[in-house]
Amino acid sequence: MAAGEQPGTGSPPQPSTRLFLLVLAVILTDQVLAASAQGMSIGINYGQIADNLPSPTRVSGLLRSMQISKVKLYDADQNVLSAFLDTGVEFVVGIGNENVSAMVDPAAAQAWVQQHVRPYLPSARITCITVGNEVFKGNDTALKANLLPAMQSVYNAVVALGLQGQVNVTTAHSLDIMGSSYPPSAGAFRPDAVPYIQPLLNFLSMAGSPFLINCYPYFAYKADPGSVPLEYVLFQPNAGVTDPNTKLNYDNMLYAQIDSVYAAMQALGHTDVDVKISETGWPSRGDPDEAGATPEYAGIYIGNLLRRIEMKQGTPLRPSSPIDVYVFALFNENLKPGPASERNYGLFYPDGTPVYDVGLRGYLPPMDESKSARKAVSLLALIAIASITLILS
Repeated sequence: MAAGEQPGTGSPPQPSTRLFLLVLAVILTDQVLAASAQGMSIGINYGQIADNLPSPTRVSGLLRSMQISKVKLYDADQNVLSAFLDTGVEFVVGIGNENVSAMVDPAAAQAWVQQHVRPYLPSARITCITVGNEVFKGNDTALKANLLPAMQSVYNAVVALGLQGQVNVTTAHSLDIMGSSYPPSAGAFRPDAVPYIQPLLNFLSMAGSPFLINCYPYFAYKADPGSVPLEYVLFQPNAGVTDPNTKLNYDNMLYAQIDSVYAAMQALGHTDVDVKISETGWPSRGDPDEAGATPEYAGIYIGNLLRRIEMKQGTPLRPSSPIDVYVFALFNENLKPGPASERNYGLFYPDGTPVYDVGLRGYLPPMDESKSARKAVSLLALIAIASITLILS
């Protein structure tokens, strides 16, 4: 013992102490990983129409490294849900348009919820089920007529399992459901859609579910780049547009679109349903006739949107209600049909490389997930042990 050293102050931890520290380190590691999902308030659409995407386990690591807290799926992929168990990430799961009509049958709806939702709760934080996507954009009258009965059957299945208030039931709409969106205060749904939308709003109000809308200011710019100011659609400094009825000033098109939906709902007697943006994005590449589809503009749009979300901004009509947005999309999807832009909305390439820089620094784990995960946990455990040992020594 060195001169002046007090007995016991420099003694190495006993084996029992080392074991305790190891267990504590592993617990702290798990808590850190779970807490990482509570960071950014932005949501991400995780589409999978591609043949070159990383495994869901690796995607889970990527999103958690970015502290993304909300993910929206277009199905209820069990591999994805299983990869995110106990991560704290919220999930929106979906019933595709091809299965909507079948959900009218209460037994089918009950079976779907029992198979695709109930087994994953509470380890997977499924908070919403979307029944169909952009149903009123097409011409399938039977599908349109079946949408609300299907939503009601799914909701009743949720209630029967005691999940009401925990899992919402809704559907996502294309912005072309609007007959008028300018000025925002004159927003109105298409006349042919109103007979469907009115009872649907009544249902959303009763169930406490949000109205989901897919908004793409890019489409307006692409259709008329000579008349639509680029600064207005990219959240860049501009004089904005003043609504002549409300005198509210809009410095970007997305907020104007959101408030036009609120106005359309109010015209049908509803001010009690929240509007959430289930999709918005900007393509980084397109065909020659797709104006503005560049990495530069995509980065500006998403980057400025992220800044506003982190500022918890509301729209001019509802300034105290922060916008709730799911960005489209996580990856470029190489098998999507349509123009080139449809395959280039991703924030990332399939190898985990950012398509453009908006400050999101993610880490895509290597192919050998189990080995890398063990190494990561071991490293964190060693760091925690070293830190605690220094404190106690």
